[in-house]
Amino acid sequence: MTDMIDMANMPKGALHGIKVLDLSRVLAGPSCTQVLADLGAEVIKVERPHIGDETRHWAPPTFSDDTSAYYATINRNKKSLTVDITTPTGQTIIKQLIADSDILVENFKVGGLKKYGLDYDSLKQSNPRLIYASLTGFGQTGPDAARPGYDYIIQGLSADEYHGPSDGEPHKVGVAVVDLFAGLQLTIGIQAALLSRQNTGVGQHVDVALLDSALAMLANVGMNHLASDKIPPRLGNQHPNIVPYQVFAGEGEQHFILACGNDSQFAKLCTMLAVDWHTDERFATNPQRVANRELLCSDLTKQFAKQPRTYWLEVLDQAGIPCGAIHNVAEALAMPQAQARNMIVNFTEQGSPVRALGNPIKLSASPVSYRTPPPQLSEHTDSTLAKLGYDSEMIAKLKADGIV
Repeated sequence: MTDMIDMANMPKGALHGIKVLDLSRVLAGPSCTQVLADLGAEVIKVERPHIGDETRHWAPPTFSDDTSAYYATINRNKKSLTVDITTPTGQTIIKQLIADSDILVENFKVGGLKKYGLDYDSLKQSNPRLIYASLTGFGQTGPDAARPGYDYIIQGLSADEYHGPSDGEPHKVGVAVVDLFAGLQLTIGIQAALLSRQNTGVGQHVDVALLDSALAMLANVGMNHLASDKIPPRLGNQHPNIVPYQVFAGEGEQHFILACGNDSQFAKLCTMLAVDWHTDERFATNPQRVANRELLCSDLTKQFAKQPRTYWLEVLDQAGIPCGAIHNVAEALAMPQAQARNMIVNFTEQGSPVRALGNPIKLSASPVSYRTPPPQLSEHTDSTLAKLGYDSEMIAKLKADGIV
């Protein structure tokens, strides 16, 4: 685990000086803005007064300061400002912040911010350099644009039928992978827009949809259909294009993954097992192995049942054949490699009990930083408003009126 770094001696982040107004909530949008924040951007998270982001209440579990684990997943390095954007005064505050912002991120329903004068067409008039990033279920155009989007629903719409065991019901991916993948796509779009703005001086609207992201994530499975016009079968833990590339069980039903990605690795496997399948015309090449998948994998299953998993992982690794154990979460995070790569972050030096999953981006000259833990609700409201010129009496009145 890594503790909080010494910010005084750290190089500035790659996005230092970039200001982000975050009007998004839940997972997809905030996952994007956390990446931007980790990279050095100043991110102000706008939340509803007294309620905040829904994920603040998605518990248990929580840390000892009552911060929900879900909220802490995607909200570090941000400031929390509470504003009721449905009020004219609240809209004025948001527009004041936008005047000095580089990026606005939102995940409201299409057209949902127009009634408040906070849509892209309205805001670009006063801040033409603004990069306005929208993340919705179905995008800004098309017949389904107005529909709300949820990760689980989008998984189903984007060929979730493909996931799960061949003889069971379809399965969703355990983590909200569509939300997270769309958040990364939004991050990429924003950074591309920043680069474009350097050349043009003008911002633009970045439009990312959960459905589009999920369909793009079909990758080779979607391409298999486009190439053959066939609907790929559900294969569970097996790979549609490579054999053997799946889960097997050692003696005592201890599972592990075998991943033979080419004919050479398969030949090494056969040598290790003292069999001649690599010279058998049914299995000599990967296309032949795919065609005879059931026969080959049935024989491999019998072979691997003869020894425990620890034995197979050792001999496979020695033979240079890709393999790996199947970990639970605790085992995964305890791996020495995960520790060496600082994939667990402690905020103890900031007086917070929160521990967080680290950022996988490693930059040599402008590394990511973990400056502050996820903020408490409205923690930065007073300081943010003060920078806009509001004095203590004005702030007190805004609070009394329920606007912040």
